[in-house]
Amino acid sequence: MSIQKIDGVTLEVMKNAFHTIAEEMGITLIRTAISTNIKDRMDCSTAIYTKEGELVAQAEHVPLHLGLMPSVVKEVLKIFPTYELKRGDAILINDPYISGSHLPDIFMISPIFYEDELVALAANIAHHVDVGGLVPGSMSVKATEIFQEGLRLPGVRIVREGIIDNEVLRLIEKNVRTGREVVGDIYAQLAANNVAEKRMIDLIDRYSLDHVFASMKEIMDYSARRMKAAISKVPNGSYKFEDVIEGDGITDDLINVKVNVHISDEEIEVDFTGSSKQAKGPVNSTHGVTNACVYYALKSVLDSEVPPNSGTYRSIKIVAPKGTIVNPNFPAAVSNANVNTSQRITDTIFGAIAQILPEESMSACAGTMNGFAIGGFNSEEDEYFSYVETYGGGQGGLIDLDGMDGVHTNMTNTLNTPVEVIEQTYPLLVNRYSLVDGSGGPGKHRGGLGLMRDIKLLGDDFTVTLMSDRQKLSPWGLFGGDGGQNSACTLVTPEGEREELSSKVTITAPRGSSIILSTSGGGGYGSSYERDPEAVLQDVILGNITLEQAKDQYGVVIDAEDRAVNQTETDCIRGSVEA
Repeated sequence: MSIQKIDGVTLEVMKNAFHTIAEEMGITLIRTAISTNIKDRMDCSTAIYTKEGELVAQAEHVPLHLGLMPSVVKEVLKIFPTYELKRGDAILINDPYISGSHLPDIFMISPIFYEDELVALAANIAHHVDVGGLVPGSMSVKATEIFQEGLRLPGVRIVREGIIDNEVLRLIEKNVRTGREVVGDIYAQLAANNVAEKRMIDLIDRYSLDHVFASMKEIMDYSARRMKAAISKVPNGSYKFEDVIEGDGITDDLINVKVNVHISDEEIEVDFTGSSKQAKGPVNSTHGVTNACVYYALKSVLDSEVPPNSGTYRSIKIVAPKGTIVNPNFPAAVSNANVNTSQRITDTIFGAIAQILPEESMSACAGTMNGFAIGGFNSEEDEYFSYVETYGGGQGGLIDLDGMDGVHTNMTNTLNTPVEVIEQTYPLLVNRYSLVDGSGGPGKHRGGLGLMRDIKLLGDDFTVTLMSDRQKLSPWGLFGGDGGQNSACTLVTPEGEREELSSKVTITAPRGSSIILSTSGGGGYGSSYERDPEAVLQDVILGNITLEQAKDQYGVVIDAEDRAVNQTETDCIRGSVEA
């Protein structure tokens, strides 16, 4: 291969070309999937790699996936060396001790050949609604070892030289509750990688193979240079922070996550020494998930616009002691780390960085993806179903902005499942879906509001699993800001009796029961007494806070005598403000 010099304009063109291929892969996967978790919630990610397994470009989907993908392909290449790969192959893997994620996240990796030469790799990851295990959704809070969490695929060819291996496909289908959806989503993953192959061949035909190879290298080198430049602007030193997870599903004992971010010129070391030992329950974070959290957090605060690829993370060293909550020994259960521990790891890094980059920092967000699963036998359809969703919460306040309300934050970026889709697809009825008024942490810039969903079960003996956190300890505020409101979950029986559920629980509920889940608000940024009184009034008008909260939390009195309701003209409450 001849060495080609890539100028700035050409670099930008090629960077966008690779990124567009990854984005088209994602669109294909979403549009051809069967499960609501992918086609509606978009719980998937796509990427292009060099033939050596170096990440070149990925679509902007789920941050947790984005951090996992730089390493998973290299691990697969240890199992399937490049010389064993054939045109038309496709490999499936979901083993967390190889892929780094949890079992519902199935990766598909396909080689891309140009004429007879391996030139690149296409990869995607999709969260499947069931892969077997103890409970529907395959994320039991009571699992104590990986064997209880579902079917493990340690790297198997699902397609051999263009021919689908129906024996492997049938093996997968018969080991999951929702075989039709899982198989359909695997076909969607195949479609996504097929698009990548076609577009890469088109790109090579247009520019030449040498030019594409040179561009891949330069794109990664460019990202590496940008990250080094960003790190060099941060003062050298060590910055510590710690936070906790509220139990592992087996016990309620607090689990510590400790971090020391050490900055030295153009390099950063993130050290988790001192974190708790690995848990008995399934909140253990694999090294891959821990790496993903570090990459996301540092990229966010240092240079959010740097292209994400293997070069981006060259200057980052991660120390995650073996046998701890951030790097467990096999066969520890890990399914709930994605929804809870990943968020806490991210919180600790943001907390440490806030000490030196307050203008780039954010108060704690909801601190959990609020994983929620309902499954069982749908007698009307005569088949098993698995409804899986993660619920958003409040974003933390920032130096110049309030946190957003009811959104996915940090390591998750999926959409919600529309109410209409839930009710059309599953034997469930959504009674209510709203923001939780008053749940945002008070501050100069308040935290975002959590959200609430109230779901009624329309079948018998459905299994309900909640994978949440922040019921006891609020998402923290920064620089005088207060914490957001805690999460809560309530079971309402058909007789109207109410039972408060813990943050990590699996129950069997009878027909007619309702589950009410309220997620946490984000922490506030800055003292609440510095908030603009007009902003407080606007919050009252919108129903974000009450008159009492305006007075007690912000020191702002809204003159009730001057209030007037004129719905025909303004459809809101007018008021005067006294600070």
